[in-house]
Amino acid sequence: MSDVTPRLIATDLDGTIVRSDGTISARTVAALARVERAGATLVMVTGRPPRWMHEIANAVDHNGIAICANGAVVYDLHTETVVRSHMIEPDVIAKAVERLRAAVPELRFAVEYPTGFVFEARYNLGRWDAEALGGRPVDGETLVSRGGTKLLAFHPNADPDSLAEKAEKAVGDLVTVTHSSGRGLLEMSAQGVTKASALAEFCAEHQITAADVVAFGDMPNDLPMLTWAGTSYGVANAHPLVLAAVTGTTARNDDDGVAQVLERLFP
Repeated sequence: MSDVTPRLIATDLDGTIVRSDGTISARTVAALARVERAGATLVMVTGRPPRWMHEIANAVDHNGIAICANGAVVYDLHTETVVRSHMIEPDVIAKAVERLRAAVPELRFAVEYPTGFVFEARYNLGRWDAEALGGRPVDGETLVSRGGTKLLAFHPNADPDSLAEKAEKAVGDLVTVTHSSGRGLLEMSAQGVTKASALAEFCAEHQITAADVVAFGDMPNDLPMLTWAGTSYGVANAHPLVLAAVTGTTARNDDDGVAQVLERLFP
């Protein structure tokens, strides 16, 4: 890491700055505030849909921009509104679901929109969506009738890494496949849409180069962003693929690893 202060900090949320209990520590909130006080730009880059961002917006005092849904949505934290979205077309969703059902019959599907989502009746919402608004169960025909920001495929007991490999072979020519948790939940965005593509687009609009960016993450969905940024850190609890790809490591999310780096970068 050079002594030059970065112009932009890009950080993942869950597993990176969000702790295991679902909170962001006061130390991390204070460290994030240092970034903008120093005149740098702070961008939250997450797999979360916009509907999960209200608490994050409150935590950072409604400052900054968030890239949501693994790059499919740009979200203004000040106004809590969608600025831009990249959709998967309905025919692509239909074709991807058809192929994935044939390859892995146990999969259950959901489709995210910029606001709200739909899901098959047997799709297990789990704790992540327990308090979500706007979700409704639909039949298979309705599921694929409308474009979405993200196609989700859930397998109740599959290893996420091996499941992602199977999905990549089946639909990699249609959508971008990734995952961000320890369960068998695949996340698919439009072809070529990743955290890196959205971050690069944002940076180009603000005359910021990759060399000016420091990025933080923990899971495979962070890899495009981490390998694009000039400097990247994986938290100690990160996926092995992340730890192998980053330029540096820091302490676990539960030990304020990102804050530790930011306190050094913005003393």
